[in-house]
Amino acid sequence: MADEEKKFSKQLIGKTVVSKTGKRFGEVGDIIFETRSGELIHMVLNNPTSYTQKLELEKSKEGKILIPFSAVIAIGDFMVIAEEDII
Repeated sequence: MADEEKKFSKQLIGKTVVSKTGKRFGEVGDIIFETRSGELIHMVLNNPTSYTQKLELEKSKEGKILIPFSAVIAIGDFMVIAEEDII
C-alpha cells in the first residue's frame, strides 16, 4: 500500500468495513495512530454489526470495537480487511 496514492484520514472516516468474503463489520469511526512514527495502529468501529459484536475483538476504554490497521488489505469504496488477521 505504500506506493499507492495517499489518502487523508478524513477520506477514511465513515467508510464501510467489510471482510474479503463480503461480511460487513461496521464503519470507520476514527483512526488511532502512533504520534511519533505516524504508524496506524487501529480503526475504531462505529455501528458494528451483530456479527462483529459476537467476535471477541479488542475494545477501547469507551467500549468501541478496535480493528488492527494491519488487517487492512484494500481501501476503495470500502475498507477491506482480512478477517483471519483479527480473530
